[in-house]
Amino acid sequence: MPPDPPAGRWLVEIQALRGVAVLGVILHHLHSDLFTRPHRMLDWLQARLDYWTGVDLFFAISGFVIARSLLPTLARCTGRADALFEVAIFWLRRGARLLPSAWLWLAIILLATRAFNEGGFFGSMQANLQATLYGVLNLANVRYSQVVMRYEYGASFAWWSLSLEEQFYVFLPLAAVVARRALPFVSVVIVASQVPFARTIHENMFRTDAIALGVLLAMLPRPVWARAGRIAARVPKPAMAVLVLGLFATLGALGTEEWKLCRFRIGGIALVSATLVFLAAQDSGRVFAQGPARRCLAWIGTRSYALYLIHVPAMFAVRELCFRLGWANDYLQLAAASGLMFVLADLNLRWVEQPARGYGYRLAGRLVRRRHTRGACAHAV
Repeated sequence: MPPDPPAGRWLVEIQALRGVAVLGVILHHLHSDLFTRPHRMLDWLQARLDYWTGVDLFFAISGFVIARSLLPTLARCTGRADALFEVAIFWLRRGARLLPSAWLWLAIILLATRAFNEGGFFGSMQANLQATLYGVLNLANVRYSQVVMRYEYGASFAWWSLSLEEQFYVFLPLAAVVARRALPFVSVVIVASQVPFARTIHENMFRTDAIALGVLLAMLPRPVWARAGRIAARVPKPAMAVLVLGLFATLGALGTEEWKLCRFRIGGIALVSATLVFLAAQDSGRVFAQGPARRCLAWIGTRSYALYLIHVPAMFAVRELCFRLGWANDYLQLAAASGLMFVLADLNLRWVEQPARGYGYRLAGRLVRRRHTRGACAHAV
């Protein structure tokens, strides 16, 4: 495999980009999940810039970050057995990182459906039980493709993209082991078979072009990254700012109803997302300039996984509370939902994500050391 891009401070910019992605998704869901009646400001904004496209930005980031970490490790293995062991270690660490929080919030949604649902905002228990089953099995996108525009899904509808990413985490390492040097070609075929074509709302639950573009970025040779860094350093800051703002504006514009019938819409979103990831990976300080805004976005990006899980049930909980108390103030609802989701996301990071990730790394480390004592190939944990 080509060498991975040079490590550096790029992680801060990628984290900030995650922050933008999750804020865009939250902004999109405000319109229907927190405010159900027409809202002049949101209506005006979403007619021009609609950022459900933050999901595709997440896909491109995941493809890049995971491939950049995993593929060089697999390339260092000398045999199929060693590579498959590395795949198992990767699955263990990914599972410990993602599944505890996902399952916890599925359980919380079920509890809220049963005990805090007088207004019916969380949906029916039957729908949520089915959604929970598919969410636990990482098949929520399969169910969503069957349910969307037909009947009720449940309060955990956002899990469809998590399931798609989990399926990617299963497929990528196996494809890397089987295809090896042909993996770039496989990724190009995946992109070329999707980007130029229109997709139905059901097919969108299985879109992988943004993820594959992220993988291709991670496989670019080191000289390409070095040259891109030099070019980025020479671009005047105002010009880079115009380019980045134009890309963000394009990402939002492609999410509006005006582009709904464009056959290149989803492929365009994937390409713009991958371009933003490529620029952020340079850590040139041009995508997100040094300062409080970048630090704030990086803080949000660090909690983006929890925010994605929590933001919809938090909105439903605030609606239920306002329903019971008879409140009908949009600004009060927005403040309460924002405070609740950010506080819960921070607590989830500290009490669930970090301990579970630490346990996964320690368990993986023990397995690696045990294998080393039996004469297996070296592995850096």
